[in-house]
Amino acid sequence: MPYKLSATLTGHTADVRAVASPTNDLVLSASRDSTAVSWVRNTDAPGFNQSVTLRAGSRYINAVTYLPPTPDEPLGYAVTGGQDTVINVFALSANSNEPAYSLIGHTDNVCALDSAPGGLVISGSWDRTAKVWKNFKLLYDLTGHQQSVWAVLAIDSQQFLTGSADNTIKLWSQQKNIRTYPGHTQAVRGLALYTDIGFASCSNDSEIKIWTMEGDLVHTLSGHTSFVYSISVLENGDIVSGGEDRTVRIWRDGECSQTIVHPAISVWSVSTMPNGDIVTGCSDGVVRIFSHDDSRQLPGEEQKAYDDQVASQALPAQQIGDVKKSDLPGLEALSSPGNKPGEVKMIRNGDNVEAHQWDSASSSWQKIGDVVDAVGSGRKQLYEGKEYDHVFDVDVQEGMPPLKLPYNATENPYVAAQRFLDAHELPMSYLDEVVRFIEKNTGGVSLGGGPQYSDPFTGGSRYQPAQAGAAGRGQDYMDPFTGASRYRAAPTASSVTPSTSPPRPAPATSSKVIPVRTPLAFRQANVSAMQAKLHQIDQSLRNEISTSSLAMYPQERTRIDESFAFLSALVSQLAHWNNPPPGTKPPTPRHLDAISALLERWPRESLFPVMDLGRLLLAFCQNFSQDTPLKHRFFAAMMNASSWKDPWETPLSRSRETNTLFFLRALVNTFQDTLYDDEAWVKSMLQDIVQQPYSNLTKAQRVACATIMFNLSCIGLKEPLGPELAAYLYNLILNGLQEEKSDPEAAYRALVAIGNILYAAKERGQKPSAEQLTTVKQCMSSLRSTFSDDRVKNVSSEIEDLLR
Repeated sequence: MPYKLSATLTGHTADVRAVASPTNDLVLSASRDSTAVSWVRNTDAPGFNQSVTLRAGSRYINAVTYLPPTPDEPLGYAVTGGQDTVINVFALSANSNEPAYSLIGHTDNVCALDSAPGGLVISGSWDRTAKVWKNFKLLYDLTGHQQSVWAVLAIDSQQFLTGSADNTIKLWSQQKNIRTYPGHTQAVRGLALYTDIGFASCSNDSEIKIWTMEGDLVHTLSGHTSFVYSISVLENGDIVSGGEDRTVRIWRDGECSQTIVHPAISVWSVSTMPNGDIVTGCSDGVVRIFSHDDSRQLPGEEQKAYDDQVASQALPAQQIGDVKKSDLPGLEALSSPGNKPGEVKMIRNGDNVEAHQWDSASSSWQKIGDVVDAVGSGRKQLYEGKEYDHVFDVDVQEGMPPLKLPYNATENPYVAAQRFLDAHELPMSYLDEVVRFIEKNTGGVSLGGGPQYSDPFTGGSRYQPAQAGAAGRGQDYMDPFTGASRYRAAPTASSVTPSTSPPRPAPATSSKVIPVRTPLAFRQANVSAMQAKLHQIDQSLRNEISTSSLAMYPQERTRIDESFAFLSALVSQLAHWNNPPPGTKPPTPRHLDAISALLERWPRESLFPVMDLGRLLLAFCQNFSQDTPLKHRFFAAMMNASSWKDPWETPLSRSRETNTLFFLRALVNTFQDTLYDDEAWVKSMLQDIVQQPYSNLTKAQRVACATIMFNLSCIGLKEPLGPELAAYLYNLILNGLQEEKSDPEAAYRALVAIGNILYAAKERGQKPSAEQLTTVKQCMSSLRSTFSDDRVKNVSSEIEDLLR
């Protein structure tokens, strides 16, 4: 009997990344909406009900497994893992968002979980390790993979299998690696025990392999046309697999016996019930159950509705293969039977191209979608163990190998560009050029949406990109900070070729880094786009009766425009920000007061271009930092506008996250020269900053905080900081270093700051206490083991030398 739809479980609002079905009456699902759900079979009607929703973290939940009942917990436990790096264990009978246990130890995304009798859990992570937990405590660390561990399987309480993005599978006896299975050519994504033979594996190479435990490859099953993400084995020995080609495939005796197409881009996870039913979790946020038992299958009209939903999908040409419409046959081609289950045939139907798949169960061709052109919707690519829609080769310097630029079609190009520049220590002055490279090579098409784009922070101000080849017109782009306000970019080649080396804090002629005497500043921006966005928001406020009183007054508008004129003169005159060109009239305190007035009056979600303007002026007008009352007024307005002291509920809204970042960057820019005898205010600002836990901050916010500390340490090399401020700053940096586990750039800047402070103290004959010596040495040792970055290791060694 072929498998047909049995139940559709809706409730998640984002991709369902993992499912588990330990019994015929229980399904667990985990989603990118930051929840896990327990679904229980109805006792008096067909289908399942949402029993418990677990708020399993603040970020994506990517893995779930089940621990059976115990005397203390009659319903068993749901175990979840995700981007928060914590594994949470929930007692299902408690119906509570508070985990009964939290397993802490991974330092990156937890992407795989499995369990074994006796309360044993095994986890896999992007931190390249697997961990085995027993009775909710760490039992073994399994270290040896060179890339992310994407798949884990508990064979019993002593033996484990792990699959990795390094393309290998490893067998472990307790914590000892006793065998490695090479054979897959791309990341291993799923593992399942295979009765009487050994185990099965699936991979991004689109193949399924069956192995003996001794390492012999018994079968290779080919049929999927893209990544195979998940695999499970039915009690009768049939294999079930799901992947990026939208299908679940059922394999019997080495052949695909049935293909089930889903109305989604990805089938992320498959699981099997003891009764033989199949559970799937997909990118459309839906959990589906398919049954071979007709008593559990949905009625005919509901089956047809599902088939129609599948047939209405738009398939990108890259997912099916190259398409030349004139060479395709017409509808008459569907009169010939297919050669094997799952075979796909494309035909012309008028002006449309349709994809049909051979269904051996009904001996007919089933339409699975309309073929369209798209970018970024085809086979994903792997980079450093993680998946991206695109991985570009970027030529940075002639004669040197290209750098890899990973990019997902759903993300802001500026986020990807900044990540690329940070990773390769390239100057931020190349930001716009890298974005143009991304835009040109992706065509600006995003998954799941049309050709429109929205402001990355507010979601509004949508615009239509210019079409390629439009007469004399270039492509429109978004400013990295202000979003949808457009500027016209000059044409560029399809590669990025910076001609200068990235600046480093250390002098080029020195073999050592410490001391670093030159503070850093956040000076990059697109001034014209910032100005256009600010005026656009002002006009929107002016046009509504309820908000018209908030709009800029004439004098404010004049001062705002004069500020932009000053910054525009810098942009047009200088390739690198320096002093204003001769004849440029710098802004006065009244200009900064006009910005403060808008910060106090405008809605917070509309403030980002105003905050950005203030941040930028501080970088070039040091007189603002000298004027103590002016500075105090401005930063009080900035802190209030950023909602810094409000309750911090992660993830923050995009507008608040951005406003917070500009507030921190403004502080960086004000600490450039001296403290102007204002140490009490500096300390009060630092005390306000540490009100928010370091772990709540994003990477960019942590880098900004570290840069504040670094700049203060540079000032401390020129002028002695007061003992109270120096001690507070020292302890603040150390605390941050102890909490920083993931970002080498934030760690590096904070390390140099500690180095500067110790260097200045040594020059002045001051010695750290024995307790300080111990704390710093422990911190340096921990950082070297946490980060592989050579800069972190080298500066840690320099700091230890300063302590001698």
